[in-house]
Amino acid sequence: MITLDILSDPICPWCYIGWANLARALEARPDHPFVIEWHPFQLNPEMPPGGMDRRAYLEAKFGGKDRAVQAYLPVLQHAQKVGLALNLEAIPRTPSTLDAHRLIHWAGIEGRQTPVVLALFRAYFVDGRDIGDAATLADIAQSAGMDRALTETLLAGPSDTDDIRARDTHARSRGVNGVPTFVIANSHVLTGAQPTETWLSVIDEITGQLGAEGT
Repeated sequence: MITLDILSDPICPWCYIGWANLARALEARPDHPFVIEWHPFQLNPEMPPGGMDRRAYLEAKFGGKDRAVQAYLPVLQHAQKVGLALNLEAIPRTPSTLDAHRLIHWAGIEGRQTPVVLALFRAYFVDGRDIGDAATLADIAQSAGMDRALTETLLAGPSDTDDIRARDTHARSRGVNGVPTFVIANSHVLTGAQPTETWLSVIDEITGQLGAEGT
C-alpha cells in the first residue's frame, strides 16, 4: 500500500472540492493502493479562538465585497461540477480551525479520519455550522462513532494543541503554502484541487508499477 498524505483545512473550499475529485477516482478504482492520512494546515493560524464575522473576514482578505464575490465564483463553479452544493450564505463566522484539527488527529487514532473530515466539510459548507464550537465538534465526533464525552473532555483542555501547531509550522517550513496539498509515498507532491482524470492516471501508473515489481 502507498500512503497518501493530505494537508488540508476544513474551511478550505478547494480542499472539499479536491477531495470530491479524488473520491470519484477512488470509487472508480476500488483496488487503488492508497492509505489516506490527513494532516493539519490552518489557513488562518492567527485567527482568534472565537473566530470572526465571515463577511468582515472575506472583505478584509480580498479587499472589498465585490472582490470577495469574484474570488468565490470559480469555487462555486467547480463545486457544482463535482456535485457539491455549497451553501456559503449560511456561514455566519469564519472559525479558528485549531480544535477541528485536534478532532481530526484524535479521529486518526481511531481510524475515523476521513469520515470526520467529510463531516466537518459538510457541517461548514452545507449546514453553515460553526466548526470552531466545541459542541458542534462533539456532535461530529459522535456522528462518526467517537466517544462524545471523551471528545468534550479533550476539547476542554490543551491536549495536542502544541502538536497541531508544530505540525502546521513544519509543513510551512517544507514549502507548503497552500492547501490542498497531496503527498504520495512521501516523495511526490500534487497541489490544488486536481481533477479526477489526473488521479485516475496517478492510480493507474502506481498500480502498474506495483504490478511490475511483483512479477
